[in-house]
Amino acid sequence: MADPAGSAPAPTDTNLEVRELAHRYGDRIALAGVSLSVAEGEIVGLVGRNGAGKTTLMRSIMGIVSPDAGSVTWRGATVGLPQRRRFGYMPEERGLYAQMQIAAQLRYLARLHGLDKAGADRAARSWLERLGLAERAEEKLIALSHGNQQRVQLAAALVHEPELLVLDEPFAGLDPEAVDALSEILRAQVQAGTAILFSSHQLELVQRICDRVVVLDRGRVLGAGTLAQLREQFPAQLRVRVATAQPWAAELSGVRVTRVDEDGTLLVVEPGIDIQAVLRAAQTAGPVEHFGFETAGLIDLYRQLLVP
Repeated sequence: MADPAGSAPAPTDTNLEVRELAHRYGDRIALAGVSLSVAEGEIVGLVGRNGAGKTTLMRSIMGIVSPDAGSVTWRGATVGLPQRRRFGYMPEERGLYAQMQIAAQLRYLARLHGLDKAGADRAARSWLERLGLAERAEEKLIALSHGNQQRVQLAAALVHEPELLVLDEPFAGLDPEAVDALSEILRAQVQAGTAILFSSHQLELVQRICDRVVVLDRGRVLGAGTLAQLREQFPAQLRVRVATAQPWAAELSGVRVTRVDEDGTLLVVEPGIDIQAVLRAAQTAGPVEHFGFETAGLIDLYRQLLVP
């Protein structure tokens, strides 16, 4: 596992490499030495609360923000316009033309990325078909529901078959069916070799579809890596449920109570602690209905990383 203040280990087939990016807006630090990598055929999730620096990072990759320090490279070359023409971007503040026909809009964007007229038309029609919007191709964007507008925005990012996808909150406001459809599209792109970096507040979704996760807070990387690598940063968690409500764990040494709820008591257990002694203490309070270690999910790990 990488140093929490650094970056996740770079895969050997890294395509996107971000190194020590720093940026300020006046007195406010947006990025403070952020490093990360995304490999070919890999999806990396970027998580953090509002103001953590996620959008500034993505805008820096796309050239919308010029960072104060650091570098962004693609396959070893400094990222400029030629590289960005091979990127697909979905901004948090959606940027399509509300009064323009959907298919015409996608053809226009494909031409900007270098496709010829026939290729742009084929790509636009193909993506509208895949996203279930073929019958609405000639309608204006404003006529669509929020969810379908999101699908068109994704089509705009994909219409030129990009090698890197940078998606800022692509799942925001979508219903479960639309989330599943978008997830399948992203999986298909990864299987085809696309590198994907996306941000989301939906941690369960990030855990389900991402290969690696980067946790940002106040412009710094708090943790990065696979879920297993993130778990290595913290002691094991033990879940104990006793039939009575009598407190029993407060005086145990080497054990810290992190949560008590309807499922019992969740304990952080330091290395070397005698687990049988913990069990005996629980048994003094009443019949033990459950006793076992839990595998922390991304939500629990995120909470632990944010503890000052």
